[in-house]
Amino acid sequence: MKLDILAFGAHPDDVELGCSGTIAKEVSLGKKVGIIDLTRGELGTRGSVEIRDSESSLAAEILGISVRENLNMRDGFFVNDEAHQIEIIKMIRKYKPEIVLCNAIRDRHIDHGKGSKLVSDACFLSGLRKIETTFDGNNQEAWRPKVVYHYLQWENIEPDFVVDITGFLDQKTDAILAYASQFYSENSKEPVTPIATKNFLESIHYRSQDFGRLVGVEHAEGFTVERYLAVNSLSDLK
Repeated sequence: MKLDILAFGAHPDDVELGCSGTIAKEVSLGKKVGIIDLTRGELGTRGSVEIRDSESSLAAEILGISVRENLNMRDGFFVNDEAHQIEIIKMIRKYKPEIVLCNAIRDRHIDHGKGSKLVSDACFLSGLRKIETTFDGNNQEAWRPKVVYHYLQWENIEPDFVVDITGFLDQKTDAILAYASQFYSENSKEPVTPIATKNFLESIHYRSQDFGRLVGVEHAEGFTVERYLAVNSLSDLK
């Protein structure tokens, strides 16, 4: 299956928090989108691996994506080395996305920055023909995505561009709340974490409203780039 967009997250729920409004919008426009989770979030304070697996499947259904896979890397301890890069390369060559979305370039959680660089490096290496990989016993062809964009997470990184997600915030919120074990609930008996507060949930809304305000729409999500954006003409700009 060839995908238009492949989104990577260090943990289940990273993609939902960072760019699921954009994903929902692209799916509505007929694009084929997939998600690859690097780990199963096994070090998470709340819930369990099995619960996270179930929650990530539900979130995928809510977003209407074409495929979701988990690479079972070690939460907290995966590194940006050849072995891990090869696993990412296999996914890129398997799905041949034009666009890759990945973690924020730096963030409070160390896995986010690590995952960002790991995926970015693998996207480049995936285009080198002399790196040989196989999947299901078949040799894979080299493939390099056209662009890599990094969604925003905990830190308030200045975006290079924003995507208008007006009309898709409710779907994004539903996908996030599919991870019921991870986020704020008045009746939860689980330990309180930085993302399991009412303030954090509210920040998802007011951040999207603020990005939207700055470009004259209701809601937007921000991204950073690795190279200049190019447009055909000034009329392409909003």
